[in-house]
Amino acid sequence: MQFDPALAAQQAFSRTEALNELGADWDEAADAEVTFSSNAGSVAKSAYEQLLALAVRHPQARSFQAFCIFITWQQVTEETLAHHFQTGIRLSEAYLASQDVKHAQDVAYVTELYGSFRDGLGLDEEDEIQVEFRRDEPKGGD
Repeated sequence: MQFDPALAAQQAFSRTEALNELGADWDEAADAEVTFSSNAGSVAKSAYEQLLALAVRHPQARSFQAFCIFITWQQVTEETLAHHFQTGIRLSEAYLASQDVKHAQDVAYVTELYGSFRDGLGLDEEDEIQVEFRRDEPKGGD
């Protein structure tokens, strides 16, 4: 990975506040972020889920969406579960498909994480049959 997801999360969260993306929900997000960042285990997981719920309520909050993708990677490293990889893929696809204005660095980071989430589930690996088919496939001039 060419960047630190924890640092990227902090930067995206700061932009969320500066852009007032969450409006009246900012205080709830700030409290949940403090809980998430300063705890582990079930307490951090509960705060993480609270942050994801806020992301659902604010789908146009691009910096906050990026923040949630970055902290999802933190969840992957804390608990290597398929569910976290799937969440990361879902959030990344929605973020990247959005036509809303996004921070250029976040787009690059989310794109990289998207590949990592997919790799974690083995979605970009070819199986033996696909490799054999490509090997046997006639090339131009054969």
